[in-house]
Amino acid sequence: MSSFRNATQRRNHKERAQISGRERLGLLEKKKDYLLRAKDYHSKQNRLKALREKALFRNPDEFYFKMVNTRTERGVHIQERNDALPADMIQLLKSQDKNYIKLHRNISNKKMEKLRDSLHFMDENDDDDGDDFDMDMDTDRDMRQPATERKHIVFVDTEEEAKKFDPVVHLDTVPELVNRKFNRPRVETLRKAPIIAPESGAALKDLRKEREAKYKEFVARQKREKSLARLERELEIQKALQQKGAKKKVGVDALGLPVYKWKAQRAK
Repeated sequence: MSSFRNATQRRNHKERAQISGRERLGLLEKKKDYLLRAKDYHSKQNRLKALREKALFRNPDEFYFKMVNTRTERGVHIQERNDALPADMIQLLKSQDKNYIKLHRNISNKKMEKLRDSLHFMDENDDDDGDDFDMDMDTDRDMRQPATERKHIVFVDTEEEAKKFDPVVHLDTVPELVNRKFNRPRVETLRKAPIIAPESGAALKDLRKEREAKYKEFVARQKREKSLARLERELEIQKALQQKGAKKKVGVDALGLPVYKWKAQRAK
C-alpha cells in the first residue's frame, strides 16, 4: 500500500508568502521561526534573572585568592589576556614560525632564479651610459653599481697559435658581436633564425624600463632574503636558548646575532 502511495503524484506544498503591502517587513514569519526567536528571548531573560539573583545575594566580605591578581575598572572586571604560555607551547609556535619563514624563503629563491635567468648583464659597449653593472647574490650592494671587468681567457698550446688567434673564428660569430659578453649568437643561428629587434625608439625605451624594473625587483628580493635568513637564524637561537645547561655569550656572527657556547657536561 505504501509503494502505491509513493507512486501517485502528490500536490506540491507551497508556503504562504508575505503580502505585497508588508513586503518591507521581510519574509513572512513561520511557526518554526517564531519558536527559534522565542527560545532565544527566554534564554536571555533567564540569564538576566540569574545574574540579578546573584547580585542580590552577593556577600560583600567574599574573598578568594584570585582576587589578588585580578582587577576591576568602574565595577567592570578586566581579564588579563596576556597570560604566560607553557614552554612546550612556545617552542611549538616558534617551530611553526620557522617553517613558515623557510617556506617563503624557498618561494623567494625560486623567483630570484627566474629573474636572474631572464636578465642580461650588459657591458660598456652595449650600455648607453657607459657603465658596467653586476648583480651578485652574495653581496648587498645597491642596484646597478659598477662591477669588476669580466674576462674570457682562451688557452692555446704555442705562441704561434696565440699570434694567429682570431676570436671571430673561435667564437663562430660575426665581428660586430665578438665583444659581447651575452647574447652572442653563432653564424649558423644568424642565418636560420630571424633577428628580432625593437621597431622604434619607444619600443627600445620600454625594454629598458622593463629591464630596470626587473633589476629593482631582484635587489628588493635580495634584501628580503637577507632579512628572512636573519629572522630564521634568530628563531634557531631562541630555540637553542630554551635548552638546559650553562651557557655564555662568546661573540656575534655575520648577521649581527649573538653566538652562545654551552658548557660541556659529562655523560653519566
